[in-house]
Amino acid sequence: MADTVLHEVTDGLATITLNRPEAMNALNIATKNALREAVEAAAADDAVRAILLTAAGDRAFCVGQDLKEHIGLLAADREGGGGGQTMSTVKEHYNPIARALAGAKKPVIAAVNGVAAGAGFGFALLADYRLVADTAAFNTSFAGVALSADSGISWTLPRVIGTSRATDLLLFPRTIGAQEALELGIANRVVPAAELRAEAEKVARALAEGPTVAYAAIKEAVAYGLTHSLDEALEKEDELQTRAGASEDHVIAVQAFVQKEKPKYVGR
Repeated sequence: MADTVLHEVTDGLATITLNRPEAMNALNIATKNALREAVEAAAADDAVRAILLTAAGDRAFCVGQDLKEHIGLLAADREGGGGGQTMSTVKEHYNPIARALAGAKKPVIAAVNGVAAGAGFGFALLADYRLVADTAAFNTSFAGVALSADSGISWTLPRVIGTSRATDLLLFPRTIGAQEALELGIANRVVPAAELRAEAEKVARALAEGPTVAYAAIKEAVAYGLTHSLDEALEKEDELQTRAGASEDHVIAVQAFVQKEKPKYVGR
């Protein structure tokens, strides 16, 4: 795996770090490949019970596509020698990363340490919980370079802030500071920049030690409910509650409650 993305697993927590601070963690091909591998590996690893997505440096979480690389690939494609790499990146990289983040059967936490723009904004929105530094900011960016939306943001942003506001931000990209992000629901919590990593690890480790089967069921129920009727959602809740109720963690939780002890979950 390229060193542009770091991937570490400790005590059930997978920490994935975008590691191109000198380029504001922009996504070149090597970084996109490494990020896809890391997210898919963490999502598939039964030993991983939570995923923390963060970035190196204090300027940027991720500013999206690396436009310096992009312009070279665009020129090669126009000359017929680029193999169509430029826009195939959505299908080859962004879509699989988005599916892996959204489909992970475990909580995904984003620690947004700086600017999150374009695909960086999109990937942050795919997390289940977003901790944001008070110095961070968001920008959709796509229309500013004459592109449509990608990285799942056309699906996530309207669900987070509503269709009208999402359309406004996509048509007229502007910088959204941390406080406005909190008010809009883009951020779950805003913390001082110096405390972000410690707070994010605290949240992520708490989730990594929690009832993983129940968390997965909650994620599935919420996603299902967004696109189905109440009756269908009730049926899905029955299915998922039956699954959660059959887990070892449910038995552990009930026994701990009766004994007035703190449950020690095993993630099964």
